[in-house]
Parts: sequence; structure tokens; C-alpha cells
Amino acid sequence: MDTITLTNIRVYAYHGCLPEETKIGSDYRVDLSVEANLDLSAESDALKDTVDYVHLNKIVKEEMSQPSKLLEHAAKRILDRIFSELDLVKASRVKVAKINPPLGGDVEDVSITLSRTRD
Repeated sequence: MDTITLTNIRVYAYHGCLPEETKIGSDYRVDLSVEANLDLSAESDALKDTVDYVHLNKIVKEEMSQPSKLLEHAAKRILDRIFSELDLVKASRVKVAKINPPLGGDVEDVSITLSRTRD
């Protein structure tokens, strides 16, 4: 299996359990990888034969713009859309990080990672 990776997709979003988190918002970072057979696209040099990373980035931005209480929920929505919209993808891994979370201390970020494979 071959891998396409998008690293450090930066978005401003309104996720969190605290009321101020959904009003004020904060910075997030998303790392995403998908596994697919890229033999055909490597030979053909045609966008139609690969997983379009512009489409992947669009999915991340659209799903991150929908508020969730938990990062896990946002990550699952991203994975669900990838598997729904991109038939070539056989496996995917998404990491969502909240930058400077309101934890009452000096914490750079808190993150979750979800991985899924196509059934």
C-alpha cells in the first residue's frame, strides 16, 4: 500500500465542551494520511487515477468547521467522509490537535489520533 500525507493543516474552529470554547474558538492542527494503491497514477500521471489531496484538504476544512464537543467526533467525521467519497482509499489515519488548550497550565497542544481501514 502507498501513502499520501497532509501535514499540519491549520484551521481555526469552535470545538470544546466549555461554552467559551465554542464562542471564542481556537487554533487546530490536523495531520492526515491515506493508504491506497498508487501504481496506476504513478504510471498514468493522471489526477483521476489517484487520491486528490485537494479533496482531502477540503474534507478536513469542512468537517473542522462544524463544531464538536470532542476532537474524536471531528476526527471520525473526517474519516467517514474520506471513506464515503474516495473509493481508492483503503486505510486512513487522522490526528487532530488543539493548540494551547484551556487546561490551566502551559500545554502546547492536546491531540487525538483515529485510524480506520475499509471493510
